[in-house]
Amino acid sequence: MSKISDNISWGEATNSATAEKLELDNIPNDDQVKAMKKTADKLFQPLREWCDHPIRINSFYRSPELCEAIGSKPTSQHTKGQAIDIDSLGEKTNAELFYYIKDNLDYDQIIWEHGDDNNPDWIHMSYDSKKANRGIDLQAYKPKGKNYTLYKYFDLNKDE
Repeated sequence: MSKISDNISWGEATNSATAEKLELDNIPNDDQVKAMKKTADKLFQPLREWCDHPIRINSFYRSPELCEAIGSKPTSQHTKGQAIDIDSLGEKTNAELFYYIKDNLDYDQIIWEHGDDNNPDWIHMSYDSKKANRGIDLQAYKPKGKNYTLYKYFDLNKDE
């Protein structure tokens, strides 16, 4: 397989330095590939077309073993092919991408990942199905002096 969508290659969707280093299988099955294509079609491609510049795929598919190896839950939506972590590579900021998703696309969950109140370091976005999408938007942050991440409902107001 060479592509998940017009702008996502197979390599981008399954690449993981950690999986390679630890020799973990990170190849999705047919159901996971189907979910990946749907996630790309419903979230990534409309976002990519809107911003009209490249977007880095930080993480798309992750096997349960890979999720455990990096400290994520083995039940993460990444293991189902339903989640993508992205980072802007062009004129639009991560914040602009986040607000576009929030205001214009149907999603299960989007997360403003760390960063500050002006711009996240990256964005986590997921898609389940039109019927099952929850439309949850969260902000990830690390409490001062702590080595773990907490999540709160997103409450930044872009208009203030």
